[in-house]
This record gives sequence, structure tokens and C-alpha cells, in this order.
Amino acid sequence: MIDRSALLGDLQKLLTRLEKDLLDRSESAEVPEVGRTLRAEYARAQTAERTAQNYEDWRSDAITQHAAAWVLSAVFVRFLEDNSLIDPPRISGPGERLQRARDEHELYFRQHPKESDRDYLLKIFDELARLPGTRDVFGGHNPLRELPNWLSPDAAGELLKFFQKIDAGTGQLLHDFTDPAWDTRFLGDLYQDLSEAARKKYALLQTPEFVEEFILDRTLDPAIEEFGLGPATEPSSSSSGDEPSGFNAQRFRMIDPACGSGHFLLGAFRRLFDRWRRAEPGTNVRVLVQRALESVNGVDVNPYAIAIARFRLLLAALRECGITRLSNAPAFQINLVCGDSLLHSPYRGGRRVFDFELENSSHECDHAYATEDLPQLKQLLRSKSYHAVVANPPYIVPNDSELSARYRKRFDSCHGQYSLAAPFMEQIYRLAAKGAYTGQITANSFMNNEFGTKLVEVFLPGVDLQAVVDTRYLQPPGHDTPTVILFGRARPPVNSAVRVVMGVKGETPAPLDLAKGKVWSSILTLVDLPDGGDDYISVYNVPRHALAKHPWSLGGGGVALLKTTIEANSHHRLRALAVAIGRTTHTGKDPAFVLEGRSDRTRGWSKFVVPIVTGEDVRHFQVHPSSVVIFPYNRLTGSPIENFPSSLTRHFWCNRTVLMSRRDYGETIQERGLRWIDHSMFFPARYLVRRCLVFAFKATHNHFAMAVGGSVFNRPAPAVILRDDEPDDTYEGLLGIFSSSITALWEREVHRQVAGAGQERWEVRLERNATKLKDFPLPQTYPVAKGRLLQATIQSLRETLPHALVQGGVRGSDMFATARQSSENLLRRLIATQEELDWECYRLYGLLDQDMTFLEPPPLELGQRAFEVVLARKMAAGEVQTTWFERHGSTPITELPPEWPDDYRKIVERRINLIEADPGIRLVEQPEFKRRWNTESWESQLEQALREWLLDRLERYFDFDGRMNDTGTPTAQIEIRMISLASLADIARNDPQFHEAGAVYRNDNAFDIQKLVEELVSAESVPLLPVLRFKDSGLRKRTEWEKTWELQRREDAGESVGTISVPPDYTSADSRNGNFWRLRGDLDVPKERWVSFPHCDGPDGTPMIAWAGYDHLQLAQAVSAYFVDVQERHGGRDDSRLPPLLAGLAELVPWLKQWHNAPDPAFSGQQMGDYFEGFIQDEARQLGKTLAEVKAWTPPAKTGRGKRKTT
Repeated sequence: MIDRSALLGDLQKLLTRLEKDLLDRSESAEVPEVGRTLRAEYARAQTAERTAQNYEDWRSDAITQHAAAWVLSAVFVRFLEDNSLIDPPRISGPGERLQRARDEHELYFRQHPKESDRDYLLKIFDELARLPGTRDVFGGHNPLRELPNWLSPDAAGELLKFFQKIDAGTGQLLHDFTDPAWDTRFLGDLYQDLSEAARKKYALLQTPEFVEEFILDRTLDPAIEEFGLGPATEPSSSSSGDEPSGFNAQRFRMIDPACGSGHFLLGAFRRLFDRWRRAEPGTNVRVLVQRALESVNGVDVNPYAIAIARFRLLLAALRECGITRLSNAPAFQINLVCGDSLLHSPYRGGRRVFDFELENSSHECDHAYATEDLPQLKQLLRSKSYHAVVANPPYIVPNDSELSARYRKRFDSCHGQYSLAAPFMEQIYRLAAKGAYTGQITANSFMNNEFGTKLVEVFLPGVDLQAVVDTRYLQPPGHDTPTVILFGRARPPVNSAVRVVMGVKGETPAPLDLAKGKVWSSILTLVDLPDGGDDYISVYNVPRHALAKHPWSLGGGGVALLKTTIEANSHHRLRALAVAIGRTTHTGKDPAFVLEGRSDRTRGWSKFVVPIVTGEDVRHFQVHPSSVVIFPYNRLTGSPIENFPSSLTRHFWCNRTVLMSRRDYGETIQERGLRWIDHSMFFPARYLVRRCLVFAFKATHNHFAMAVGGSVFNRPAPAVILRDDEPDDTYEGLLGIFSSSITALWEREVHRQVAGAGQERWEVRLERNATKLKDFPLPQTYPVAKGRLLQATIQSLRETLPHALVQGGVRGSDMFATARQSSENLLRRLIATQEELDWECYRLYGLLDQDMTFLEPPPLELGQRAFEVVLARKMAAGEVQTTWFERHGSTPITELPPEWPDDYRKIVERRINLIEADPGIRLVEQPEFKRRWNTESWESQLEQALREWLLDRLERYFDFDGRMNDTGTPTAQIEIRMISLASLADIARNDPQFHEAGAVYRNDNAFDIQKLVEELVSAESVPLLPVLRFKDSGLRKRTEWEKTWELQRREDAGESVGTISVPPDYTSADSRNGNFWRLRGDLDVPKERWVSFPHCDGPDGTPMIAWAGYDHLQLAQAVSAYFVDVQERHGGRDDSRLPPLLAGLAELVPWLKQWHNAPDPAFSGQQMGDYFEGFIQDEARQLGKTLAEVKAWTPPAKTGRGKRKTT
């Protein structure tokens, strides 16, 4: 039997090894035709505007598909072998069949002694391709057919041996595919998880079987009842020649335009076959099976998804026919084809939903990869052709700019930064015949995100949307995106209302079997009962016109009604006060502009940066920017500046091609009249405001804070900018309102919900939309006093936090102990003030007609708020299960603290009574609307603050020009040179302030200074040599970057080089070390504090470093000085440190020649680039190496005991 989990895990590892082989051979001189073919195919795709990927990324996708084709083809054969559908076995088999397969293998090589295991496997596939049943599975559109010699013979041998492995514990075949039921669900697992890269690219996700059945129940079944199965006669030979093979226009037809591994198609086939069998019990079963197959159609852009779906349908057909030998199978016509459902459908213009007459073919896609059948694609994707259309389309935002632009031209619903849910929804209705039934499970992001405006307000009102089922609380494993199921018919609306199932809450803990869980059971039981509901869902017939306005509000359990009440009791909307809500800047390429930590000071750029606020920097009424952004504008006026330090100019140059490729508003940055060094969007008027309110774009709860001028805010932390004449009271009052539970409830109904870290409602994050926030309802009176009190308490709290304390130096641990006590007391006061704010807002919004606040409440611990007491009592009674208290480090209490003042106890008791008795108050006093106060621990804040202080202190020892302090005073204790970590520790050892701070950091007065220095510096260092930074994948990308830089240099020299391709971004998988990736990021931008030199330890045996604040020339001087020192004093000419040091110098030469090759008076007029180039050549000869050999240096292989080999 098939062990699905073990098979998947082992095949994932095998796929990775095959991918490595394919990558190597794509660059190998042994098979030049592979590289030529790939580049030619890539060029054709680019010319056809099929892709905007760079070649590296495009090739990576092709490699994955080719590797998957080999793996899956072998898996298909193995399934056929072990279930005796083919004989004899050629690859493997359980028991005696394994030996028979080995005999067949030996016999083949006796007859073909010069061939390889690759030829052997291809021979097997060829034989299956000649059989009628498996022709399309193993035939011409299988990805491996385009380049059958791409996979090496050795890799093919590994593939073959994989299926012959024996379990050492049992002596049985490790992967036995025998299954009397021919269950192919394991192929669904492979579809979704075989390749992590493919899963991300195509958003691969299987539709749960119970969801598939629910959708087919409400689409396929009623469609068959209404339209019928069609005539029993087979299509005549005189049928229209433009029909695709197997396409019977008179029969019932269904399609899944994003069919994946075929879940919907298999379910539809079984239902259709059952209908035919009951309708014509006397008809030959093969005829009925073919009729059912003719009605089933599927398209998917992923080649191996189509292969899996085709194989599964074939097996289902064989099973129904009782065919147990593949050689006896007829040529079943299975209407599946690989292609892009959004791109390859015949273009139809026009804005009316059901008027798709051909108007303009300018956006037709006539490009097809070898895996795609363009004529059949265009036939299957004809509009108005199907009686039922079902899908679980991908939810991702298209990340290929070419494809995104083409989709936008073809589908009116592609608006803003749309997800694929939008065009697929439109395409589903395009494919549907008049009156056809449609069903889809899709991302619910369109309901609240701005991109869904056209879908909700323009497209959907024109179709007969019949039911909306909110499944956000269902959350099947792997479905991190909240979903909704939509049912409709391809016709104008018929009824004035739409059945809407609104989610109330999920189950805690999540059920092991979702199909039997309470949420899904409620949906099945109540979906057809209007005005029904329970603890998990509410069901309403919602007026259609209410769903024609964006956003949708689908909060069940009365939440939507409470939102309406809040809006009705408001006095005005935020748009009456706000002149703008949104970011103040958008770089368009953050990795090139944003600097974490203090790296701006290291590089001497501190006068050319401003703080940039991100969403995570906004918490609990405070803004703590953790990064700065390079700011090519005057910090006082916001106007562009021209003169930058040379090091910053060089930084921009390295990223010029990337920065010039940025696009916004459909144009490049230069087409919009901007400099290529500018931020892609910068709003000076917003930047120059004196103050604003800023909020976290993505968070579970509402986080707003007051911010003063001088910082910029990006999309994760948009700013609310009010009219110039608004007084401070307005800001303070709004801060109070925006921080309340009222705001949290309103936001959850308006903004998009995205997956959180757990199952409970308070763990679900929101993405807050600036446009929708303009419609936030405001009361006539603002809670100004409490907003002001919040601000004052926050200011006091800020002064007690470790980051503020260390600015004046560290004077022992006592200063922190006192500050910690003050900080904790202030936090408790904040919690109490926030609680009073919530209860004041309930009255301001008309939820209460009495004042339920307390003037001077006692400080509160987490767990002591009224709603938490109610929650704790329910937990004690076994009525609810929640991790609220555990997750927030609080203790549930069921009785009020005795130390509280009597008057305060009475008001809290009244609040508790209201929570239990008043439906509105009960709703808003739920954890998902109440502030979590999950603050970073004091210990963590102190550790981080001390670590930063210690790192800055170490950098001061290198600061030769005063860039690391505000006074500009040099503090260097080290001349410009490389230094060992032991020597650096000696300097720190003589620094009393470093010792005092280190003692607090280590909580040990006798701490090991050298160990601490090594720990601090190593985490903030990156090697000079790329071969020490990158794995092979990263080095390949580095080669592409070097090609880009060379073309830029030629372009700067006046040469016409044409369009320079944008080099690929790096990923964490390209880096040898997590710290390297953290410090360098997507573009390999240097942000480290020190440069490291592995394999070049100092005379004292500790690693050597240089300051990252040195320019290329200073670094070259430091490296060459150490090179000479090793050569002459510490090792001689045979020292193993010399080659990597010389390679490091060679790495610097192109930059020296570019930036430092003018005659330099400081060096007697020498051109330093030329000087060091000559130095390297001379020293290379002394080492007996060529310059190429120096540059090709690689680190010695690690030695040690290898892993024991297993079989």
C-alpha cells in the first residue's frame, strides 16, 4: 500500500537532486543544445510578452517542470506496474516483481549495451505513449519530450534506483504502489507539495473533498436536471470541423478552468457516469464512460497538474469499465489541456457580461510552450460553452508584470493590485452558457480590498449571484487565505435578495476532521434556512443592492448589524477631516533604499537618511522606527538634492538597472519624469506636515499612534493627515477613538482579513485599506481628555524604556531595575486608561445611554478587565476554550481583586452585567476587539538596547572621521587596517564603559570580553568574497549581476549596449548563512558593520575583520597590507591564507578601476586601480597561479566524519 507521507517526503528530496542535475546540464558544454534550446524558448516567450521574468528565474521554473515530469512519469509507471495494469514490470515491484524488473533492465542492456538508464526509462515511456489509453500522458506534450537528453544518464539511474529501494527494517519494497481501490489521492499530495517553488508560483492548493462535493451538489446536479445529459447518439462524422476532438456541443458540458489535480473533474465524472448508467442501463459501459468524459473539461497552467489530472481520470475511467489491463483500454478522449485560462481564451471585448462578440484581437496570445496545445486551448476556452463551471482558482497577486498587464487588458475586473481571484471570477461567467450554474471557492480578499471594487460594484450586479457562503472560519490545513464560496447563474439577476451565510467564529481547537466539524456542519444544516443561525454562522437573505456596494460586511452573530448601528449613530466621517490617508513615500525597491540598524552611520550617510516607519514600528500608541531610508531630498523642504557623498553615489550605481526598471502607474520611473535615484512615489506635502496619526496596515488589532514630522511612512504604516487648521484636541481625540474597541469592530467588518497564527478570531490579522478608512464614522464628541492622558502616559513610558536609558551611557544594573518598575507601573496605567476609553466610546456611539467610566481607575494587570473576567468565568464553567490568557501571559480571574476601591469594583460589576445582558456590548467586549497588550518583554528590550550600544561602541574604535557620532569627532583607536578579533577585544578590555555595559548584558561582572566581542562582531559581519557568501544558486545570480555591471560600465563609456536585463533578486536559499541574508537581503546591498575574511585568521588564531565603513580603496589597502604581513612575517609564500586574500583583492579591482583610478596625489599620482591590478598579477605569478585561478579560489572542503550511508 502507498504510504502517502513517506512517498511525498522522499520524492521531494529526489526532485531536488534531479533539479540540481538539470541545472548543471543547462550550463554544460557537454550538451550545448540544452542551453541553446532553453534560451531560444525564453527569447520567444519574451518576444510574445508571455513573461517578464529574468532568464535565471524562468529557467528555474523550467527545471522544476522538467524534473517533475520525470518523477511523475516514473510514478505513473510504478502505479501501473504494481496494480498489474501493465506487464512485465520494468522499473520495480513488490516481491518477485522487483527481480523481474531487474531482469528486464539487464535484458535491455544486453540488447543495447551503449545506452543508459535514461534511454531505458524513455523506452518505457515510449511504449506507453503508443498505447491508446496513455498516449496523452506520455506523449508529445509531456515536458520531458522537448529535451529528453536534458536529464543526465546518472540522474536517470538514481531515479530508477529510487523505486527499487528496500526497507532495511522489513526487507520489503520501500514504496509499494499496490492499491486494490486504485485510490489516487496520493497524486493530489504530489500536486500540491512535490515542489515548494511550484506551489508558490502557481498557488497550488487542493480543494477539500467535502467542499468539492458541496459545490458540485449546487452546480453540476441542478445543471444536469435543467439542461439534461444530451442526446444518446454519438457525434456524427460530419460535425463542424472547428470542434476540438471529443467536444460534443450537443451534450452536457462542465469545465474547471483551474483544475489542478482534478478534484472537481473526478467528482463530476463520477456523477455524470452514474447519471448515464441509470438512464441507459443496457448501453455498453465503455460508451457511457466516454460520454461522461466528453462532458468533463479542464485547463490548468501547470503542466504537471494536467498530467496528474489526466492520469487520475484515466484510472477512474478504466475502473468503471472494469478494464484491468492498459493494453485493453480504448483511446478515451479526455478533454484536459495545459495552458493559461486567462491568457489563451479567445479575446472578447465589450463591457456587458453576456455580450462577448469578437471586437478586438490585439490581446490574443498565440504563444504556446511545448506542453501546451494552442488550438485545443482556444476551443475549450470559448465563451458561453458550458452548463456548469466550477473552480478553486489561485488567489495570488500575479507577480509577472507582463502577464499582469495582459490580464488587465483582457478583464475589466482587474483593478488596482488585483489578485487572480478577480479575472478568474469574470472568466468563470464568460465560459458559462446562458443560465449555466457556477460555483467557486475563492479568496475573500475582493470583498474588502480595493481591487474588488469593480467586481462588487460593476461585474457581480450583472449576474445572478445566488449564494455567498463565508468560509473564513473553516480554514482547512494549508488554506492560509480566508475564503468564500460563491454560487451564481450566468444570467441577469432574478431575485431581489441573495442568500448569505455569515461567519461568526471558528472552533477551538480546530477539529481533526473539518468535514464533521461544527462550522461545516452548521453550513450544511442551515444554508437553506433563511434567518437561521447558531454559534458559528448566521444565515440571511440580503438585499441584492446591499451587495452592490463595496466593501461587503459579512460578520455574523449580529456584528454586521452592530456596525450599522455605530454608523447610524455617528455625526460625520473621517473624510471630513482628513486631507490624505496613505503613505508619504514608496521607494519601489525597499532593499535598495531601506537600511536597518545603524548602517547609515557606518557608511557616512546619516545626513541623507530619514526614519521610515513600518507597521511593526507602531504598537500601543507609540512609534519606534527601526530603520531609515535613503532620502534623495532636502530634509527640511522635501525638494530633490543633487550632491551626495561618493559612497552613496556608488551604492546607487550598483543598483541602477534595478532602480530604472521600477514601474508605477504603468510607467517606468523615468517615463514619469523622475530621476532614477528618486523614490517611486514621494509626497512632499504629506512629508512636511507637523504631525499626523499613523497606523499599522497589517495587524490583528487596531494600532494607532501620534507621529511628528521628519519621518516617512510606507504602505505598512500609512499616515492620516488632517487639515492644517485642526487643533491638537482633534488629534488627541481621534487617537482615543481609533484606539477603541469600536474601531476594532468596525475595521473587522470593513477591511480584509488575512490568516493569523492560530485558530481564534483575535488571531486573524487585518489589512487596513486607506480608502475605506476615510469612511470611518466619527461621533459628535471626541474623548479628548483620555486621548491626552494616553499621550502623556506614553511619553513618560518612553523615557523609562531601555533604548532611551542607554543613550546616556550605562551606569550599572541598578539604573535599569528602577526604570523597569516605573515602566511596568506606567503600562498598568495605560491598560486602565484604555479600558476607560472603550467604555466612554460605547456611550459616544450610542451603545450606552449612561456613563460607565471611572475618573481615576487603579492600574490594571492583564486579565483584570471586565471582559476577561467574563471570559475566565466561561472557561471555568467549560463553556469556552481559549488561549487568550496563555498567549498574553496573564492569569484568568473569576473574582474581582479585593484591593480595588469599592467604587471601582461596583462599576466593573455593572460592566460585567452589561456584557452578559446587552447584545451589543456583549459583541464589542470580545477578545477580537479588545487590545491585546502583547508587549515585548523588558528583558528582550534591554538585551536589544545593550547589544546595539555595545556594537556602536565597537564601531567607534574604527571611526576615523567622526561619522559615528553627532559631533563629528573622530574616535578611532585602530588605523585603517585589518584587525583580529582578539586584538579588538584587547581595545574593548581597556574601555571601562564597554566593560560596564557588557557586564549588564551578560549579567556577569566577570564575563569573557573576547567571547562577547567575537559573538557581537560575527553576527554583524559578511565575507568579502561572494564564494563565501553564496551557495551555487547565489553565485549564478551574482554572475548575472556582474554582467549587468559590465554593461553599465560600457554604457557609461559611451557604448550603445541596448536594453540591459534586470538581474535576478537573491533569496534566503542563495545564502550560506542566515546572518548574511539578514544583512544583505534581496539585492546583496552591504548593510553590515564589518567585513570578514574566513580562512585568513590572524597570528593570534582569531578571525580577521575590517570595518565596513572603509571604501574600496581603503579596504584594498587593508587587505594588501595584511597579505604582505602574512607573506613576510607570519607564514611565507606557501601560506594558505594568501590565495583567499589575493582573491579578495581581485574582487575589489573592478571597483578600484571604476572609482579610484584617477591619478591620486596621495599615492604619488598613481592610478590605484591599475596599481592593484598589477600587484595581483605579480603576486599570482609568485604563487604559481594564473589570474583566473586566483579569482576561482574556493574554500577547502570541510573535513570530518561523514554520515553513515543507508539503503
